[in-house]
Amino acid sequence: MTAILTNLFDGVAYGMLLFVLACGLAVTLGLMNFVNLAHGAFAMAGGYVCMVLVNRMGWPFFAALPLAFVSSAAIGILLERTLYRHLYARSHLDQVLFTIGLTFMSVAAVDYIQGSSRVFINLPAALQGQFDVFGVGIGRYRLMIIVICGLLTIGLQMVLAKTRFGSRLRAAVDDPRAASGLGINVPQVFAFTFAFGCGLAGLGGALSAEILGLDPYFPLKFMIYFLIVVTVGGSSSITGPFLASLLLGIGDVAGKYYVPKMGPFVIYTMMIVILIWRPNGLFGRTAAR
Repeated sequence: MTAILTNLFDGVAYGMLLFVLACGLAVTLGLMNFVNLAHGAFAMAGGYVCMVLVNRMGWPFFAALPLAFVSSAAIGILLERTLYRHLYARSHLDQVLFTIGLTFMSVAAVDYIQGSSRVFINLPAALQGQFDVFGVGIGRYRLMIIVICGLLTIGLQMVLAKTRFGSRLRAAVDDPRAASGLGINVPQVFAFTFAFGCGLAGLGGALSAEILGLDPYFPLKFMIYFLIVVTVGGSSSITGPFLASLLLGIGDVAGKYYVPKMGPFVIYTMMIVILIWRPNGLFGRTAAR
């Protein structure tokens, strides 16, 4: 029983991490109807910024996390203003080809600058090791991930559902022309949303570097996980990807623990079963346009 609870805790932490990494893609794909397969490149950027600040410049880990968010958001808004904005009206195939090209360019650039070896972030002593609660091993770092990601999830859901900005974003996506007629600055709303999604990816990259490792091929290795989370959860809300992340995180950890030889296939089996049952995802809806 203690082994089951320990795996459950690790699975929840991994699922929360997947959600923070993928929720930016859920925002751009589900709320902006834009397929950004370069999403992992922004996560990688945040991870490397945090690594350089902590490992090489001696910054405290918690001070480097906001810089990881801000740096990825700044890169995102720069690319959105110069490149991405010209693709909003293009087909999804054009968006896929363009963003996958950016992904390969980012991989080559980071490999040239940082090298191809995998790196990890030096954690403070307070986040290392674990403690036992009724025989269940609770990792300090994973507990921190659950707390941070849980707060981010609640905050993001409230912003999108309860604020004026969330209403403006939904209006801009549903009918940009009508939204402009009502005085909504649609390009500005899209730019801010895109930058925020990139910033979340960068924060997720910084948080995941210690668990997943960080190397130039990070965007390619985990691209499929981001897509699975958004596809299984449905791209029309944040609740769907969040529950999908938890389900897939728990399933992935349990599969690799109980059936190590078949572990990598568990997450794909779960995806196939869920999409056969719910073709539009757990909380998906048929697209209106």
